[in-house]
Amino acid sequence: MKITDIRLTVVGMPRHTGFVSKHVIVEIDADNGLTGIGEMSDFSHLPYYSLDIHDLLTVLKSALLGTNPFDISLSNKVLGSYYPEAMFYYEKGNFIRNGIDTALHDLCAKALGISVSELLGGRIREKIKVCFPIFRHRFMEEVEENVAVVRRRLAQGFDTFRLYVGKNLDADEAFMDRVRTEFGSRVTIKSLDFSHLLEWKLALQAAKRFRQYDFQLIESPAVQNDFEGLRHFRLKADHPVSEHVWSFRQQFEMIRQDSVDIFNISPIFIGGLTSARKAAAAAEVAGKSCLIGTTQELSVGTASMAHLGSALVNLNYTSDPTGPELYVGDIVKHPVQYQDGYLLVPGRDQPGLGVELDWERIGKYRVDDLSWGNISVHQLQDRTAQTKA
Repeated sequence: MKITDIRLTVVGMPRHTGFVSKHVIVEIDADNGLTGIGEMSDFSHLPYYSLDIHDLLTVLKSALLGTNPFDISLSNKVLGSYYPEAMFYYEKGNFIRNGIDTALHDLCAKALGISVSELLGGRIREKIKVCFPIFRHRFMEEVEENVAVVRRRLAQGFDTFRLYVGKNLDADEAFMDRVRTEFGSRVTIKSLDFSHLLEWKLALQAAKRFRQYDFQLIESPAVQNDFEGLRHFRLKADHPVSEHVWSFRQQFEMIRQDSVDIFNISPIFIGGLTSARKAAAAAEVAGKSCLIGTTQELSVGTASMAHLGSALVNLNYTSDPTGPELYVGDIVKHPVQYQDGYLLVPGRDQPGLGVELDWERIGKYRVDDLSWGNISVHQLQDRTAQTKA
């Protein structure tokens, strides 16, 4: 089997907040008539530069056309030299490699007539507990808006939430107090996510301020790649500490310095299913737990993460992939399903990822390129349509 063609399609998918996130749909054709699909998810984030989609397609074709799609490790090695790790959380090279790697897994699983989870080693679970994100407060009036989000999503079955914190601690505390008062034990706060906004000492002060409230863990409580600061925070904190994995060098340093309890692993941030499995295995060897992270993918990317999570033995914490619930639309005929706060893994009887592109839907959201327009840093961080004065 040989790769005969690659296609990239850009879509601009609006979130319910009004912010438009741009994603790239990947299609890889083989000479047996099969097509694998993948997703380069959510390019609309820092760093503030865009890619030329036509140039990207030319490079990918030069690297992959005529190769065997089952040579996934070799393809990742080649693409790793084209788009190397850069020790940055939202490194776009990882997004590129993830989309290709996902499509290769989908294509190979289809060729074998099995699901991607079987290609990854087989399922341990059929569903994954997930949380719904509550985005960061900058203004006190946003507290009521976010409490309304909890109320609405709880009615839909989402009983666990991840709270982005660190910009307005008074508003963060007011939100947690309201949640405790109104919902009590019906709602769980999975984590306080500092998103590297504060240096570790300030994050520790905030964590101590909030420890009267019931939450399960703390995420990203130090600036990026401050492994020593992360270790100091972990030694002084009352809760388990989680951090994303965005490069193997970074994960090595976190293991070496024993900086975290839980590795937040997402294919989009580490460069694909192949790399995500390696990161999860490294965590297992180090005696660490995992959760599946997110950049808020559409259904193709979320299905990929569902298959990954279904096969991980050390997935011990609530995960994050609820991206399809944040957008007004999707790109597949049958979006991934959630039930009672769980992401359901697409069926065993569906070859590949178990999702099929819907070109009528894609046509509605298709755009020409990945250009930005006039977007502020605050909009990029909060995924809002406009920044309040």
